[in-house]
Amino acid sequence: MSDQNPVFIPGPTNIPDQLRRAMNTQTIDHRAPDFVGVLKPVLEDLKKVFKTETGEMFIFPSSGTGGWEAAVTNTLSPGDKVLVARYGMFSHRWIDLCQRHGLDVEVIECNWGSGAPADRFESRLAEDTGHSIKAVLATHNETATGVRSDISAVRRAIDASNHPAMLYVDCVSSLASIDFRMDEWGVDIALSGSQKGFMLATGMAIVAVSEKAMEATKQARCPRCFFDFGEMLAATKKGGYPYTPPIQLIHGLRASLDMLFAEGLDHVFARHHRIAEGIRRAVAAWEMRLCAESPDLYSDTVSAIYVPEGFNSDELTNHAYNTYRVSFGIGLGEMAGKAFRIGHLGSMTDVMALSGVAAIEMAMKDLNYPIELGIGVAAAQRYYRETVKSV
Repeated sequence: MSDQNPVFIPGPTNIPDQLRRAMNTQTIDHRAPDFVGVLKPVLEDLKKVFKTETGEMFIFPSSGTGGWEAAVTNTLSPGDKVLVARYGMFSHRWIDLCQRHGLDVEVIECNWGSGAPADRFESRLAEDTGHSIKAVLATHNETATGVRSDISAVRRAIDASNHPAMLYVDCVSSLASIDFRMDEWGVDIALSGSQKGFMLATGMAIVAVSEKAMEATKQARCPRCFFDFGEMLAATKKGGYPYTPPIQLIHGLRASLDMLFAEGLDHVFARHHRIAEGIRRAVAAWEMRLCAESPDLYSDTVSAIYVPEGFNSDELTNHAYNTYRVSFGIGLGEMAGKAFRIGHLGSMTDVMALSGVAAIEMAMKDLNYPIELGIGVAAAQRYYRETVKSV
């Protein structure tokens, strides 16, 4: 029965039974005419989640990392300069990917726990009078540190410096859980995956591309084949696919979009904020500290929490799993051994969140953490009881 316990990692997330059933479909012929009726409406409805009217939508059979590679290889050439800040494990991995593709990567080093440094982006872009920087890369929601950055501020920084650089955003752990506004924020490429806010199995990189970025593909010289925007667009415009599509996942995405729209995106975002705030009340009751440096950076999808001095966070997550069969996120990169993470996105309710708080409290008490058993649960309970009627 232990496989019925929810996971509290920031992805892959819990899969609702409704979506599991939607993915449990028989194989169909993706060359048949009726596949058009499956794929095209999904691509159109994805625009509502990204909040774009003019962006092109692409679905690649891969994880979000494939979306990173698609963004880079379709719009840039070896030697092109990109500007990116390192403030967590996933911004770090994007830097590594760009370097492996032969890009000239200029890195702004930031504290892990801080967000995208719009002011430093603006200063550097203003210095680049020759416009050698082709793109600015930002991670909307840094999963390793539980930090949500202000992407609109990054766009304002680019505009204030009168720089033509494109803006690429990793919204893997925010899309469909935290409000994202591609057109309003002037994002040129936004990329996500199926296994987070969409509550599906891993296997789809979902990428939205602006008209400006599509134009850039004409000059881009990075090698690409599987992730080629041009080939994918030519096929999907006809309702087809350039190679074998992830049919079962596409059916699941159709059901996921229906679920999100039925709840209402604004309600989805409010639910995530409310659940996250309950978790944060529990952390405060434990007298522990979030990795995010200030409340304006708090993520509504994952909380990264420093353990007290003298304790090892990996021992805590291992104990929670081995003893209570509940998974929590480990510390990544600079957070390894120092922090654990509670993922609270996708298919998540306040009741589920309370079970996670209770489980990690038991694990902490077993390991002699300086907490009173039940104190975090009570803090979250109080908040959920006070806010339940407003949901």
